[in-house]
Amino acid sequence: MTTYHVLGFTASVVGVAAVFLIARLVGGPTMADRAVALDTMNTFVVCLMILLSAYFDSVVMVDIAIVYAALSFVGTMFIARYLEGGL
Repeated sequence: MTTYHVLGFTASVVGVAAVFLIARLVGGPTMADRAVALDTMNTFVVCLMILLSAYFDSVVMVDIAIVYAALSFVGTMFIARYLEGGL
């Protein structure tokens, strides 16, 4: 088994887990559950971006993943602040 097979398999497993996470995002009983599901989805997206950058040997995708992770963190903080009633 080559490295490309392992990276492809791992990316597909994370992708399938992200699809299952959509059920929690849509049908979460509370807004906090939906916020956690959205944050987890963003983490999966960053993970997929890093895996695909290793697969395609692209450094630019790593930079984009870092920026996306930072923006995701800021978005999660705004959602948490809104749910707390601070905005």
